[in-house]
Amino acid sequence: MGIEKGIFNRTSLLLGDDVMDSIYQKRVIIFGLGGVGSWCAESLVRSGIKELVLVDSDRVCVTNVNRQLMATTKTVGQVKVEVLKNRLLEINPHANIVALQDIYEEANTDKFQLDTFDYIIDAIDSLENKMQLLWHATRTKATVFSSMGAALKMDPTRIKVAEFWKVAGCPLARALRDKFKRKKKNLKKKVLCVYSDELLKNRGKNSSCGTEACMCPKVRSEHSEAELKNAELIGHEWCSSKAQINGTMAHATAIFGFTIAGLVMQDIYQKALARKEQA
Repeated sequence: MGIEKGIFNRTSLLLGDDVMDSIYQKRVIIFGLGGVGSWCAESLVRSGIKELVLVDSDRVCVTNVNRQLMATTKTVGQVKVEVLKNRLLEINPHANIVALQDIYEEANTDKFQLDTFDYIIDAIDSLENKMQLLWHATRTKATVFSSMGAALKMDPTRIKVAEFWKVAGCPLARALRDKFKRKKKNLKKKVLCVYSDELLKNRGKNSSCGTEACMCPKVRSEHSEAELKNAELIGHEWCSSKAQINGTMAHATAIFGFTIAGLVMQDIYQKALARKEQA
């Protein structure tokens, strides 16, 4: 415990040992390890979260390098969750990090045992899967936080937090709310969302990702044992199925991710203080 105590010395100095004990005990699951989810995961582990499940189906693409934590020119082609897990264990080797290369969808909701978590974080891009996750997650005991669209953003001062139904100026949030209404579904409890009302336009052309000129390896001759656990995802990628690829930047996606991590920490802190006052 010596090294672990040292890692979180400055955090404990701010929050106190009682709050740190509460942080250590929380279980968190993150769906989507892109520009938002990857930075959120790092912030949580650096803040003391020790029980963390990472869910993403993708491999690192060369076009991820500009904004995703685990994406470097050396990790292109590797499974995202495995690369990120290894990095997080370098930060805290005592953490229990579970990497699941998988796609969240309604049909496999039970696989993730959502009711066993204290916090569920949605950083999914797929509109249908995002809706299903939020619907199921708000029916558990967990506190749920969600990221709205982080692409086409530049101005850090316009990144905000609001309850899902009060998010304004975000096309993804609007489309998601319309989808809930069409399917006559609703969230069972409030979900705080990180979003921005800025909406820039792409000024360049997409010439690689999701096209025949894509620079990333999709199928390789050799695969690790971990990769073969989900062999059907060896050649999987999302880009070619997207209606449009939008530009993104590291500072915007990272602020989204750090903000969600901050919401988790603030929630743990406030609840720990409330329990202490009641004792």
